[in-house]
Amino acid sequence: MLISYPLIRPNYYWSLIKDLRNFIKSPRLNPSVEKSVKNKVYDTIGLFLIKVVFSVVVASLLQFIYDPENLTSTSMAERFSPLLLLLVGGIVLPLFEEMTFRLSLKFNPMYLALTAGGFTYYILTKVVFKSRLSLMDDTFWYRVISAVIIVLIVYAVCSRKTVNVNVQRFWERHFRMIYYLSCLSFAWLHIFNFELSLVNLLWMPILTLPQLFSATIAGYTRVAFGFQYPLLVHMITNIFFLSLTFLPID
Repeated sequence: MLISYPLIRPNYYWSLIKDLRNFIKSPRLNPSVEKSVKNKVYDTIGLFLIKVVFSVVVASLLQFIYDPENLTSTSMAERFSPLLLLLVGGIVLPLFEEMTFRLSLKFNPMYLALTAGGFTYYILTKVVFKSRLSLMDDTFWYRVISAVIIVLIVYAVCSRKTVNVNVQRFWERHFRMIYYLSCLSFAWLHIFNFELSLVNLLWMPILTLPQLFSATIAGYTRVAFGFQYPLLVHMITNIFFLSLTFLPID
């Protein structure tokens, strides 16, 4: 009976952590073990629970050490109703971030084009205009149109046979670096959720530790299981933590 329900076995979680650790140490584009959809779902849920525990522990410790205000959460809570907040923060933004940081871990001209467009929108929003991803201000359509142009250009270039073959070869040879850069960029770009003070920048590796751990899991599940699995985990995680903000707790 226990074998049929691995989520209730402590050893199952140690096994997941071991698999994740091995992947982080030596990322591979092609996993050595094929799993059924059922086992992929179990593993996805198990990794989600591990991530929640890790995030809660880190967040709890930070409250006693250093707890700067998350400007993004505050801004979204002020601009959106609870239902719209869950829709944007729990569905739209996870889809955007997974497309930007994880989709092209497996190379495909369209995947890379969408990732490039996502990065363009992200950088224009956070760095150039110092805006919010979900804010429809005066710069919104400029950001969107610029991202779409980049998508079209990258797709057109990477669809050429010679370029496609060379980029595919580069991906296979340098996947380790690509995976690490994906994790670090996802985590460290979240520093823009806080005020860009010297203190926050010095604390950046700690403040973004939950996002870094999340990125390692998401990258692993995207490559080993498929894009839909980290997307599902990301959505559930955001919806879970956003829902906690609705609780009447001082």
